[in-house]
Amino acid sequence: MNISIFGLGYVGCVSLGCLSKLGHNIVGVDVSQKKVELINNGIPTIIEKDIDLLIREGKSNGKISATTDYMGAVNQSEISFICVGTPNTEFGHLDLTYINNAAAQIAAGIREKKIFHTIVIRSTVLPGTADKVEKLIEEISEKKLNKDFCVLINPEFLREGNAVEDYFNPGITVIGGTNNKGINLLKELYNLLNGSIEIVETKVAETIKLLNNSFHALKVAFSNEVGTISKSLGINTNQLIDIFLKDTHLNISAAYLRPGFAYGGSCLPKDLNALRMLAYDAYQSVPLIENIEKSNRLQIERAIKIIEGYNIKNIGIWGISFKDGTDDLRNSPIINVIEHLLGKGFSIKIFDQNVIESALIGANKEFLTNKLPHFNKIIVSHLSKLIESSELIVMNTKGADKDYNYIMNFNKLKILDLMNISGLKKHPGYYGFNW
Repeated sequence: MNISIFGLGYVGCVSLGCLSKLGHNIVGVDVSQKKVELINNGIPTIIEKDIDLLIREGKSNGKISATTDYMGAVNQSEISFICVGTPNTEFGHLDLTYINNAAAQIAAGIREKKIFHTIVIRSTVLPGTADKVEKLIEEISEKKLNKDFCVLINPEFLREGNAVEDYFNPGITVIGGTNNKGINLLKELYNLLNGSIEIVETKVAETIKLLNNSFHALKVAFSNEVGTISKSLGINTNQLIDIFLKDTHLNISAAYLRPGFAYGGSCLPKDLNALRMLAYDAYQSVPLIENIEKSNRLQIERAIKIIEGYNIKNIGIWGISFKDGTDDLRNSPIINVIEHLLGKGFSIKIFDQNVIESALIGANKEFLTNKLPHFNKIIVSHLSKLIESSELIVMNTKGADKDYNYIMNFNKLKILDLMNISGLKKHPGYYGFNW
């Protein structure tokens, strides 16, 4: 395959070497004459394990070249990768100037081309970037999107120091876009790599790199705060983290990583507070751990704001336990929502089959007595009664398919879903909380 790569920095140089190793003909494009000269002399533009071998080999066997002539590079290739930098602005946004410059050059290059051209953005960008780049290319090239060219998003997940290894063995390859011709070309390009290829919506592909790196930063900060606490208390930090990492069922897994409503129950709030107080008593500052509960409260406040925004007084709450499928009401965040709404004069009805069928005793009874002393007056025994008395249903349990089908008969109902229930998403009044 004939490929042009715009930008010979970190991602561009690694892509140049790795794609040439896979047998493709690559021309690198950069405004820096120095970088072009380095590549044409078989020397990489970066310091990275094994990249020097790949660039030297690719240059010696004629698979690699570099130029400042973007017109010629586009004309001799069928696919162009944009691998330029997107640094932060002074306010923290991504500066897409280099993206736009590269797109403009590619647009000029395809103006006279007769064959379809695929443009792939590998740089880290913001959601909506592809739309803007497509319009820019159409304007400059006078070509038609998806007829003469397409733009795809293909984020890179390369770690410095392991970039070559990561390129050949990606955890996942993400392609964002809708043009099948371009997508199939990329799939063909990556078919020799390990890891799955995932075709996703364009904005998902544009955002995933931001999500990945923010989560990595979160992990570093969290582990360092844990280290701060354990070190100050004389706890063996390495052993503590080693045993934490061994649990791949809950700790290092997909568990608890699905967006939904706020957490509650007895364990998470209690133990989070205990860890926070360990740090406090040891005179250690752990701002990440200290602000987890604040972040959780903001989700409750968001739900209240959304409900109030409907300007509807008759609210039905379906499910009040802190976790779906249980009758445990302790620290259930939806009860904080109900308590607030009752104080504001809303008419509230509640339906929860698990709570109806269980005996409210012990901690459950005590919690309800303190939070909702008139609970018996607002709970209903059947779903039909909840729907009859409500204009808005707040979903805090997943229920059963037969119940979803029943709700579909009430088109005038508004539904606020806190549980990400796919069976309700076709209802005309549906609104997803975090999706």
